[in-house]
Amino acid sequence: MQKDSKLFDDMARMMSGAAGTFFDAKRELEQQIAAQMEKFLLKMNFVSREEFEVVRDMARKAREENEALKARLDTLEKDKS
Repeated sequence: MQKDSKLFDDMARMMSGAAGTFFDAKRELEQQIAAQMEKFLLKMNFVSREEFEVVRDMARKAREENEALKARLDTLEKDKS
């Protein structure tokens, strides 16, 4: 009976070690994939979220100014006629 207990203890230790090895390999693979993705994205020369938001705000402001100038021009043309 004690031999069975030792056998189960050995099997539990082996399974625990295998699980630890599996999780270490998984973590390493995730790190390698993340590094490759980062290299790919840098190579593709994408804009950052911050840069995108700045340009979007600039476009919104330009559109608002354009609409204001159009309204002013319409008023001036209306007064002229």
